[in-house]
Amino acid sequence: MNLSSLHPPAGQTQKRKRIGRGPGSGFGKTSGRGEKGQKSRSGYKRKRGFEGGQMPLIRRVPKRGFHNRFRKEHAIVNLARLEKLEGDAFTPDSLVEKGVIKSLKDGLKILGNGEIGRAISVSAHRFTASAREKIEAAGGKATVIEK
Repeated sequence: MNLSSLHPPAGQTQKRKRIGRGPGSGFGKTSGRGEKGQKSRSGYKRKRGFEGGQMPLIRRVPKRGFHNRFRKEHAIVNLARLEKLEGDAFTPDSLVEKGVIKSLKDGLKILGNGEIGRAISVSAHRFTASAREKIEAAGGKATVIEK
C-alpha cells in the first residue's frame, strides 16, 4: 500500500459551493441569500436564543430561587455504609472500586449517620463533625485530603 494512492471512497467528498459566480451557477447575484431581509445583508449575526422576535424560551420560562454556579457537589457516604464494608482503610479510590460511589464529583464527604464499632482509617475531602467524632471514638483515624 502506498500513501499517495489513498483516496476517499466515491461520493464521500463533494465540491464546495462557489457562490457569487454568475447566473449560470445557480448561486449568482444574491449568492443563495434570497432577496431582502436581515439575513440577506452583510454583517448579519443572529444572537443566541433569538427566535425571530418572538419572546425567547429562556425569557418565557419562570425563574425561581438562587442557583449558585460555583456550587461544589460531593459524593457522600454514611458511617453505617462503611461499617458494612470489609477492610479497615478507606480512600475515595477504593470506594469507587468497590462500587459504593459511582463518581467522586468534587470530592468525598463522610456523614455521621450510623454507628461504627471498629477502628477504621478513612481518607476523604470532608467530614461532618459527628462522623469525625465517631471514627476517632472507635479508635480510628479521619484524614482530610487537600485538593
